[in-house]
Amino acid sequence: MAETKEFREQGKEMVEYIAGYIDTIEKRPPLAQVEPGYLSKLIPNAAPQKPDKWEDIMKDVEKVIMPGVTHWHSPHFHAYFPTGNSFPAILGDMLSDVIGCIGFTWIASPACTELETIVMDWLGKAVGLPEEFLAEGNGKGGGVIQGTASEATLVAFLAAKMKRIRKELESQPDKDQYDILPKLVAYTSDQAHSSVMRASLIASIRMRSLPSDEENALRGNVLQKAIEEDKAKGLIPFFVCATLGTTAFCAFDNLTELGQICEKENIWMHVDAAYAGTAFLCPEFRYLLKGVKYATSFNFNPHKWMRINFDCSAMWVKDEDDLVHAFHVDPSYLKHKHQGAVKDFRHWQIPLGRRFRSLKLWFVLRMMGIEKLQEHVRKQVQLAHDFEKLVLSDSRFEIVGSVILGLVCFRLKESNEINEKLLKEINNSGKIHLVHSTEKETYFLRFAVCASSTEQKHVQYAWKIIQELTNSILNGIPLSN
Repeated sequence: MAETKEFREQGKEMVEYIAGYIDTIEKRPPLAQVEPGYLSKLIPNAAPQKPDKWEDIMKDVEKVIMPGVTHWHSPHFHAYFPTGNSFPAILGDMLSDVIGCIGFTWIASPACTELETIVMDWLGKAVGLPEEFLAEGNGKGGGVIQGTASEATLVAFLAAKMKRIRKELESQPDKDQYDILPKLVAYTSDQAHSSVMRASLIASIRMRSLPSDEENALRGNVLQKAIEEDKAKGLIPFFVCATLGTTAFCAFDNLTELGQICEKENIWMHVDAAYAGTAFLCPEFRYLLKGVKYATSFNFNPHKWMRINFDCSAMWVKDEDDLVHAFHVDPSYLKHKHQGAVKDFRHWQIPLGRRFRSLKLWFVLRMMGIEKLQEHVRKQVQLAHDFEKLVLSDSRFEIVGSVILGLVCFRLKESNEINEKLLKEINNSGKIHLVHSTEKETYFLRFAVCASSTEQKHVQYAWKIIQELTNSILNGIPLSN
């Protein structure tokens, strides 16, 4: 067929372009150097009536699109946390795209459901999760791929809400859920990701942000005090979101202390390990996972640090009924003859439709293996410690927080305004890209090891740029406005 012939030719050209992009990405500025609205000046304000030529489209990719791209996979990109990518993951996504199934039920595409169930067990074992989180052996637990950690937190939050409402109504049959809802209260740390608080906004349920300790961790005594205060007010504590690897500092809440309290108080504990979870592939980092046995649900993002491209957020629960009972809506057009005997992941998530995302996870695990992924984690952690040593070698700087994985928080021993100016000049230079955070009114810079291609030379280069700009600022040499 003509379409197939054309696709083969264009596909080969696109693969060459993709490979070339990765090979030369280091030469591109990591942060897009354009102003808002730049694209409307470069492309027409209406779609073409007749097809454009492939050659013209590919020219415009470089001319129009690439100037406005922030290159997350550049070895000079050190902002936020990593976003995963690898050729095996791209190949898996290509196959998912061509199959094009919408796997909301088992019958909609049996391989879509069954592969996801199996590879989520693979991954759960690989990061050291307790057996209760696995689906094998006809257990109650299991894993599901969500779009993001934000979705996973929201799913856990809503499931916990419905579970507690059902429990309360057992002893209060004269009430309904709308009598219980105003009394529910959840807890998280002041270091938790903004999506945790957003989940409470979506659900219209109060969430208390509790103070972390000097290590930026949420501790059991703080949680217990908050629970006692709220129970005295007639409120019903039902949910705790603990974080392993916070956004600002990559800090770790004390799961054992929190979990023991949640177990005693019959509270759902969700663990958000979005970035740090990949590190648990390495046995030497699993001490950070201590206390996970108390969790009701657990999530991390392979699409951050595990070489898998967005979106692939891995969530596990100990009891799938907690999700199914919360989200079960069963119209006749979605029923099938195997219903009840197989998993239907539409009951495990907010949207109905779902892509065949387990393919890219399967491809990466098979083509790279656990050992290669472990090497990737260990290398990036070492690079972070290399940068930490460089910072400590300059008495003008200080480290903020602890360097545990691939993030280094640091600042000049100067005012917030000077540190803010330093970050502005770093990003204006177009040579490296960093972002900042604040804690207790202290402004600091975050250096994350992100790209899989990052080497020691890139860390040293970044430090050279930082020092040069620091020298200019502190010596009063005029820079950009």
